[in-house]
Amino acid sequence: MRSDITEELKSVTAESNIRTCEDMGGHTTFRAGGCADLFVTPQSITEAADIVRLLLARNIDYTVIGNGSNLLVSDKGYRGCIICIGSAFGNITVRDNIITAGAGALLSKVAKAAYENGLTGLEFASGIPGTVGGAVVMNAGAYGGEMKDVITSVTMLDTTSGETVIFTGDDMKFGYRTSVVKNHPFIVLEAQILLEAGSRVDIKDKMDELTRRRKEKQPIEYPSAGSTFKRPEGYFAGKLIEDAGLKGFSVGGAAVSEKHCGFVINAGGATASDIIELIKKVRFTVNEKFGVMLEPEVVILGEDIDK
Repeated sequence: MRSDITEELKSVTAESNIRTCEDMGGHTTFRAGGCADLFVTPQSITEAADIVRLLLARNIDYTVIGNGSNLLVSDKGYRGCIICIGSAFGNITVRDNIITAGAGALLSKVAKAAYENGLTGLEFASGIPGTVGGAVVMNAGAYGGEMKDVITSVTMLDTTSGETVIFTGDDMKFGYRTSVVKNHPFIVLEAQILLEAGSRVDIKDKMDELTRRRKEKQPIEYPSAGSTFKRPEGYFAGKLIEDAGLKGFSVGGAAVSEKHCGFVINAGGATASDIIELIKKVRFTVNEKFGVMLEPEVVILGEDIDK
């Protein structure tokens, strides 16, 4: 990547917000992966818009991330710019039964704010390690709840025009682990979440119960990206993987969790190549045995999983 792009970015955001050859293992919950040529953390909507405009003008690929909880970067690295929507977009405000949360706010913190204000409906998100932005893009969900159930509007940056747009929940076209953002040039900036008044005791009890279930059934003691595969229609990915005899199967430091086969984990010192190769082997084996091609839920940058 041309070195002059770094100098140009300095005219848009502070030098401290720009990094080169950034190790992405420190920015993903897999704790593995190669380096990104550029890593930029905009501090405002204006900066985000200007950064994207500059990258597009220089024909440089970019990817927007939050907490990296659903991301893996190839060991080969990413020949582009990572735009991290972080704490500068982490505002959380509560008014009546509506929570307004910035894209960089952690879902766990938003769920905690809901509890503290006696609002129910977001308990399912209390253990999801991502940010609001990533959760909106992927329509994150767990234990019967999804973001589409509580989102009333989303404010986004339209990177083609540089303007902010506001979509209703219906406009977002939420589906299973998808939304309108997946196929359009939008960057999520903020979301409005509509909840209901509830008992703080009941809300806390439900959150505690979900935490207990996660600890009991999910390998949260290991780095991972959560559920590695989307749920295939009519099946459960974890059961297919277990029935294929892959429980505990490993490649290098990556392994299929013995606690929950739907999770590929970094069991210790795994490289991105280990994880990717394991994902490929799992997909091949399940397809060969059951005729079901599992689709990864985790986003992989720098390598085509189908090759």
